[in-house]
Amino acid sequence: MYNNYRNADIENHINKIGFHPLDVMVTGATGAGKSSTLNSFFNKKVARVGDGVDPETMELDAYSLTEKMRFWDTPGLGDGIQRDVEHAKKITELLNRTHHEEYYFLDMVLIIVEAGSRDIGTAIKLIDQVLMKNFPEDRILVALNQADFAMKGNHWNETAGMPDSTLVNYLEERAMSLQRRIRESTGLNICKPVYYSARYNYNIERLYDLIIDHMPNTPRRVAA
Repeated sequence: MYNNYRNADIENHINKIGFHPLDVMVTGATGAGKSSTLNSFFNKKVARVGDGVDPETMELDAYSLTEKMRFWDTPGLGDGIQRDVEHAKKITELLNRTHHEEYYFLDMVLIIVEAGSRDIGTAIKLIDQVLMKNFPEDRILVALNQADFAMKGNHWNETAGMPDSTLVNYLEERAMSLQRRIRESTGLNICKPVYYSARYNYNIERLYDLIIDHMPNTPRRVAA
């Protein structure tokens, strides 16, 4: 669906920084909708086939939307202490993976949070204990999925595939609240999260805009 979207902007940026593809890790709590988000980008169910990954050791999948943009799906957190430790280790390994011995592999991180859940403890833990120890703060983005169920399905127009004004106001408040709570809990100043529904393809374009508009200006160079 988005293999041709804003190609000129992506091409110009990639040419300016001098490397490709841009690698974006998609992460978050189990059930937040990481895979469904990727399916919305591709406008189909993408197969679980690694793209340059050793599944026996990483258990991570990568999907190339274009030759310039690649997304990495990661294990969800929140399935128990031991599994979270294992998944956090795999995420950390990917965050610290390098290529050409000069640059880190990953360029950006997108954290998916459930729009209808007040419990953001898993996201806070992920940011505080994993990401901020291994990744530049200005390359971390946050988004709210499942906008259609943010108010338990109320105020969502299924026919139109979009929220009414009451739900829009609620989602705006949730986005600002999430931004504030992450800052207060971790010290991370994220830009305002985009809210969307992968199930209905609502605001997916805005989510993709968020990624494109925050593409880094330089590769992640390994410190000497």
